[in-house]
Amino acid sequence: MRDPFKIDGPTCISFSGGRTSAYMLWRVLQSNGGLPADALVCFANTGREEEATLRFVRDCANHWGVHITWVEYRNDEQGYALVTYEDASRNGEPFEAIIKKRNYLPNPVTRFCTVELKIRAMHKVLRSLGWADGDGWGQFVGIRADEQRRVAKIRARPSPETVKETMCLPLADAGVTVQDVGAFWSAQPFNLELPTYNGRTLAGNCDLCFLKPAAQVASLIHEKPQRAIWWANMEALALASKPSGAVFRSDRPSYAAMLHNDGAQVDFLSNEEAIACFCGD
Repeated sequence: MRDPFKIDGPTCISFSGGRTSAYMLWRVLQSNGGLPADALVCFANTGREEEATLRFVRDCANHWGVHITWVEYRNDEQGYALVTYEDASRNGEPFEAIIKKRNYLPNPVTRFCTVELKIRAMHKVLRSLGWADGDGWGQFVGIRADEQRRVAKIRARPSPETVKETMCLPLADAGVTVQDVGAFWSAQPFNLELPTYNGRTLAGNCDLCFLKPAAQVASLIHEKPQRAIWWANMEALALASKPSGAVFRSDRPSYAAMLHNDGAQVDFLSNEEAIACFCGD
């Protein structure tokens, strides 16, 4: 059986900043004796990641001796900027820039935030390296075997943005589960400093992403109310220009309302599932 972590051509390893994608990177390094010359590890920062996530990305690079390219969306001719841990955005600046450019908010149907802030920003970096002129490339994404919905969605559309790119799911191919990832990190000298619940990092990726279950978002606001301020400000910004539908989701309270109702008791381990997305863990 072929090792799914073995790289034999141009490959972009999408590092979300979570434990799962970091474990995928470690397996790649083990299978290839380091990072192959024709591979790039890319972390797309939206500006809404937790500070612990940014430290974790930095720590993975330092502990494993691997270069991780940090990219952020920019509303300019180039369309992106290369940044570092020290100067990465921490107040949602890239996210706010794409909202202002589109003049409306992303939502579960039109998730342009993922497309613009992550996928296309990374593609622009790859094209700057001349990858678009070759025979295509693989995109490694950290989706596990136990994330069946996400696996099925990507399998059904393996080249979502360009035919030159093929989405690869080495963790799913190898049968890796959340228990495997947890066992790995429990034995490491460093870890992502965000709590997990049944293997789920609730504050992972964008802190209050609208694709997360409502009870989970409410719990995260209760834990740290200031998380909601940026999201509420973006809804207020959208309301000022487009009074109708100026919320990230119309099927739940606004972020301002959730912040106002912060004292309510919530069950953050409800049965509601997060909506499948490219971001991974």
